[in-house]
Amino acid sequence: MDDDTAALATAIGERVRQERTARQWTLDQLAAAAGVSRRMVVNVEQGSANPSVGILLRISDALGIGLPSLVDLPRPRPVKVTRRGDGAILWAGDHGGRGMLVAGTEPPDVVELWDWLLGPSDRHVSEAHTSGTKELLQVHEGTVVVEVAETSVELAAGDALTFPGDVAHSYANHGTEAARFSLAVFEPGVGSGPRAEVPHA
Repeated sequence: MDDDTAALATAIGERVRQERTARQWTLDQLAAAAGVSRRMVVNVEQGSANPSVGILLRISDALGIGLPSLVDLPRPRPVKVTRRGDGAILWAGDHGGRGMLVAGTEPPDVVELWDWLLGPSDRHVSEAHTSGTKELLQVHEGTVVVEVAETSVELAAGDALTFPGDVAHSYANHGTEAARFSLAVFEPGVGSGPRAEVPHA
């Protein structure tokens, strides 16, 4: 991990531990609620893991705080500005791509705003999110192939797509130039109690 990634992993680990202990949960209780291994929770809390976005979503949903709150400590301000380049990079591709969470709202109805860059041949696969999750995507540069369950759509610059995020989906760049897109994710009812398991497509 580079310094920025290590610093983010440490901050996430501290927040997870803080939220878990505030609920008087054991490591095993959080692992069970999130559907991940105890070892993963330990690694995340120690800042020694670079977990996937899917793992972070499971943990933040189990804690009822939403992903934006997990990666950025809440501030007592009604307006929050994220300057260019200051978002949390939560995914790095093998070909220069990255997924940066640039803004988000607090529970219960969480909205995340992402800035994605996919290098040539980069592909990000996302597991199904919690029931009712919706995603909106607009391509700014290059072409992006979005697969949602059994449907595949190729989008060019300026094209937009709305799709359910509660089924398995992926974003890929099959071109020879970098592709960039904005992604908004709406996850309703975070922290409102037990959620039904979402079947994976």
